[in-house]
Amino acid sequence: METVVAIIAIIAGIIGILGSILPALPGPPLTWVGMLLLYFWGGTDGDGNHMSLTLLLVMLGVTILVSVIDYVVPMYLTKVTGGSKYASRGALIGLILGTFFIPPFGMIIGSFLGAFLLELYFARKSSTDALKSAAGSFLGFIVGTGLKIIACCVMIVYIFIYSF
Repeated sequence: METVVAIIAIIAGIIGILGSILPALPGPPLTWVGMLLLYFWGGTDGDGNHMSLTLLLVMLGVTILVSVIDYVVPMYLTKVTGGSKYASRGALIGLILGTFFIPPFGMIIGSFLGAFLLELYFARKSSTDALKSAAGSFLGFIVGTGLKIIACCVMIVYIFIYSF
C-alpha cells in the first residue's frame, strides 16, 4: 500500500509541476496533496523518519502564498505598466490558445501577443503603450509561473525523500 501511495504522490507532484505552466491544472495545490498523501500513509525518509507536521504546514503556507502571488503580481505589473483589464484578459486568452501551438513557447508568445493585441484593439492604445502593457502582463505571468515551478520542485524533492 505504501508503494502505491508513493507512486500516486510522485504522479501528483509531476502533474503539479505541469500545472504550474498549464492554466487548467492547479500546480502547487496538487503537488502539496502528494505530500499530504505521504504524511498520512507512511512516507518515511531513508532513516525511517516520518514527515513532520511542521514541514507539511510550511509547504501548505508556501502553496497558498505562491497561489495568491500568481494572481496578484500579473495584475499589479499590468497596472504599473499602464495596462488595462484587456491586457490581463488577452494574456490569459493567448496563454490558453498558445498551449495548443508549440508548447511551452506558444504559451509564452501567446500570452504576450494576446495582451498586446487586446490592448491595441479594445483599449485603443498606441502600439508603444500596448507594447509596454503587454510587457508588464508578460513579466507578471513569468514571475507567477516561475514561483509556482520553484515551489513545486521543492515539494517534489520532499516527495521523493519521503517516498523511498
